[in-house]
Amino acid sequence: MPNYEIYYLNDDGTLDARIAAECASDMQAKVLAHAMKKKGLKQIKVWDGDNLVYERPHPLQ
Repeated sequence: MPNYEIYYLNDDGTLDARIAAECASDMQAKVLAHAMKKKGLKQIKVWDGDNLVYERPHPLQ
């Protein structure tokens, strides 16, 4: 199973919390990230090693 790192960021971009989790897929990691999110936090990043697999909100392009 891949190991994922879930990062929760404050509005100013500083780290609020980090969770390490074993998930069967990227989708399971995304669902877990939202399930564990504290109220009021809006920025989430999910990493599978060096690979960013999910980010909310999406960065402006």
